[in-house]
Amino acid sequence: MSTAAAAPARPGQVLADLLPASRVRDIALVVGGAAFTGLAAQISVPVPGSPVPVTGQTLAVLLVGTALGAGRGFLSLALYALAGIAGVPWFADGTSGAAAPSFGYILGMILASTVVGALARRGADRTALRTAGAMLLGEAIIYAVGVPYLALATGMSASAAIAAGLTPFLIGDALKAALAMGALPTTWKLINR
Repeated sequence: MSTAAAAPARPGQVLADLLPASRVRDIALVVGGAAFTGLAAQISVPVPGSPVPVTGQTLAVLLVGTALGAGRGFLSLALYALAGIAGVPWFADGTSGAAAPSFGYILGMILASTVVGALARRGADRTALRTAGAMLLGEAIIYAVGVPYLALATGMSASAAIAAGLTPFLIGDALKAALAMGALPTTWKLINR
């Protein structure tokens, strides 16, 4: 047996914990998570009748949270939001600022990344079923903040905000959750070989 083989992951770890611990690692992971989210936000498809586009952002947020854990996931998404407010054009469609009606989704993403990160630390990313539950909870948190914000920012009724800011995205988000269901447990299985 080779002594160079990686030790199996221990309970309570997230994927980022498998890298050698240092402050530089944590800073790089936080900045990298924010940048990954910003890049994924540029995968953007307009939705007719909605000020909110379909983006790769949601998947990035949930992967950042599960891979980095609650603390680093929170910091990554807080950095993403603050840099975007400050003018970095990495929100959907290369926009920035807090004035967009979709900014509530970004606030929800900060919370969702934190929650799925905490769940990942408890093993929620180790099996397909538990990963699906964590991803769906994360998506629900994003919508729980984003849809009411959309209604307030645009003056839409609750039903109009749900029709414009939730319903068109359900199928895509189910596909994103399915992608994570395959990727995360598979990654853990490969690591634990």
